[in-house]
This record gives sequence, C-alpha cells and structure tokens, in this order.
Amino acid sequence: MEPYRFTPGSTPLLVSCPHVGTHIPADMAARMTDAARDLADTDWHIERLYGFARELGAGLLVATHSRYVIDLNRPPDGSVLYANASNTELCPTTRFDFAPVYRDGQAPGEGEIRDRIQRYWRPYHDRLAAELQRLKARFGHALLWDAHSIASEVPRFHPGRLWDLNLGSADGSSAAPALIERAAAICRSANPYTAAIDGRFKGGHITRAYGRPADGVHALQLELSQATYMDEGPPYRWREDLADGIRPTLRRLLESLLAWRS
Repeated sequence: MEPYRFTPGSTPLLVSCPHVGTHIPADMAARMTDAARDLADTDWHIERLYGFARELGAGLLVATHSRYVIDLNRPPDGSVLYANASNTELCPTTRFDFAPVYRDGQAPGEGEIRDRIQRYWRPYHDRLAAELQRLKARFGHALLWDAHSIASEVPRFHPGRLWDLNLGSADGSSAAPALIERAAAICRSANPYTAAIDGRFKGGHITRAYGRPADGVHALQLELSQATYMDEGPPYRWREDLADGIRPTLRRLLESLLAWRS
C-alpha cells in the first residue's frame, strides 16, 4: 500500500491529514498488543469531515498508515516536540493511555525505525514539501492546514476536558500574524464550541517545519475534539448530526485562509 493519497487542488491551500491512516503491515500488527490493534489514537474520519475542502479547490494529502507505524507529525530525529510535557515517539511504543503498543520485547529497534522513516515518513514529507513549493511558485504563497483530531479527554496531555477547537501556530511563528488572527477570531466566535489558541497543542513538526511566513509558506494546525463529530468510544462511529454542527466552522476557517491576500 502506498504511504499516502494525494489529490492536487486549484488554489494555494493544501490540507494535510497525517494521522487518519489505519493500515498496519501484517508483520508489525503481529507484534502489537490487542489494545494497539484497536487503533484508538487515530484521527478518525478527518478526511470525511474535511470532504468539503475539495469544493473550495484545496489539495488533499492523506496518510494511509497508522500513526503506530510511524508518526508523520514528529521530527525524524525523534527529538521532543513539547518540553516538560508527555510526548509520544516517532514510532510510538505506548498509546495515549500509556498502554503498550507492542508485546514484550517486540518494539522496533533503531534499524527498523530508520527503515520506517524511509518507507513511510520520507515519501509523505517529500510530497508535502514538493506541493508547497509548487503552490508557492504558482500563486506567490502557499497555505498549509494540518488537520487533526483527538479524544476530548486525554489526561496524558491535558487535565480535564480539552477545548473543542485547538488552533496552533507555533506561538505565532508559522504563519503571518493577520492570517493567524483571522483563524483565531473564527475559533473564538464559534459558539457553542470552546477554543484555545496556541494552548496545549501549538502545532507539531509539520506546522513548525513548513510554516515559514517570511518565505511565503503559511501553516496552521487544528486539533479538533472528536466529541464534536463522532462517538469517542469503539467502534468510533461517525455522527452526521454532530458533524453538521462543526463543519460550517471548519469551512469558514479554510475560506478565511483562501480570502487572505486574494
């Protein structure tokens, strides 16, 4: 299976979905725990939730493999993203609830991690970088929206219930200030949803590595509470009644990016 699906768009906007994949090669799955094969930490249904992005002319880059194979939103050197906080690894060995991903003695070693970087991490990022370069050459600037979701309560990362809309701009460094404020204003006014700007989720490796506003590439990450569009427990069912509520806000966010400098 290819490591991603890519659909080019007709505007400067690219939507990246690095954690929606659910495929795990059979040899890896055989070494994982039953709990890990439940894939609880997947960004469930995000590609479906952002289906309207194609109508707006956005390109779409979607991972096919599970984040348990490799986390595409982590730096390839395995360095820590969030200092003084709990972090998961490039090739996670624990789930968000600290349950082990692998059976005893079955976690990947350094050689296997290097192989996974070349097989899965590198192709996704090569495509991402090339598409942003193409968009900048064509439009004079490129816009990257890194789309994520997470359970509304994950004590490992945040005490209590997480905000519904968690916008990350790497503390204002990954996009132009005016662009960040446009998106932040939409999040703050999206009643009845709650919002945080550069809170617990300030943007992962993708936002930080590719957001270079001085060079014409602007990146934002949205970590969306899964309680806004789905059932959070197994089998992680899509809820159209909930999705109908949050989708207009997501659409306004992407439209605000496209309207900037138009």
